[in-house]
Amino acid sequence: MTDKPRIAVTLGDPAGIGPELVARLLADPSTTETADIVLISDERELADAQDDAGVEFSYGEAGLPRLHDNGAARPGTFERKVATEAGGRWAMSNLRVALGLADAGEVDAILFAPLNKSSLHLAGMREKDELRWFESILGAEAYTCELNVLPTIWTARVTSHVSIAEVADGITRENVLGAGRLLHTVLRDSGIAAPRIGVCALNPHAGESGRFGRHEIDIIAPAVAELQAEGMDAAGPFPSDTIFLRREEFDGILTMYHDQGQIAMKLIGFDGGVTMAGGLRVPICTPAHGTAFDLVGRRAANTGSIRNAFDLAARIGARRAVSHLA
Repeated sequence: MTDKPRIAVTLGDPAGIGPELVARLLADPSTTETADIVLISDERELADAQDDAGVEFSYGEAGLPRLHDNGAARPGTFERKVATEAGGRWAMSNLRVALGLADAGEVDAILFAPLNKSSLHLAGMREKDELRWFESILGAEAYTCELNVLPTIWTARVTSHVSIAEVADGITRENVLGAGRLLHTVLRDSGIAAPRIGVCALNPHAGESGRFGRHEIDIIAPAVAELQAEGMDAAGPFPSDTIFLRREEFDGILTMYHDQGQIAMKLIGFDGGVTMAGGLRVPICTPAHGTAFDLVGRRAANTGSIRNAFDLAARIGARRAVSHLA
């Protein structure tokens, strides 16, 4: 046993660029110097991944990634560059094993390569997204939401994968408080001792003193005041069309809905973004981009996001590892 974090790694949807990304990540010696890696896969998938990437990596020996076979029946070959039931079922089977290892305390964090929601739903996932699926398996003791991470700024969302028509109903005092507290907690877990949090308004011009809506007056501002009373450095609500211009003032920004933060984050740093499932018992990280079917087989995928996702999983997982060894 070492004091390095133990990270379960899955290769994502086999139709996309996930296998290539993981292969290139594992071919970098610094990866295994940072963490003890458990690959949830099988030998054929790992061989295909190395072919995709044009690199080689070793596994199975001391100090190298350990292969943990997922035990699932492989459906032959996977069709590439399209969403399929077979691909979704394979990705879910690998993730289910990783979640089981996390639930048993055998890993400190999970890293998964990009998934395809259409494949997941073809394979039987009934939840809207993978976060809710994770929550259904692991359970959640507190508020959960997706967080998006760049090296210099984090975001959390009060509402996420819902229609714009449903957003306003989701802006409640409890949800704003839950997302704000979660953002503060994960920022501290990532190593920021006193996180500075900026909070977005929902309505144009932050509601213009109630002329364009009262969510800021009746819900968001009182929730910010409550976060402050709990000792957090929180401020807002600020108009969402200018808050990201002031991002140097904050470590994290709390957004009210999906695109309010995602448009800004992808403009600021698309090739390095990370998505983290927050509020679960284990940190779960993935690149913020998708399966990029158009890049499959071209060996052109950018590894910035998966490297950042791995580094974040290792950083937060290391705190769990220290606690495990204590």
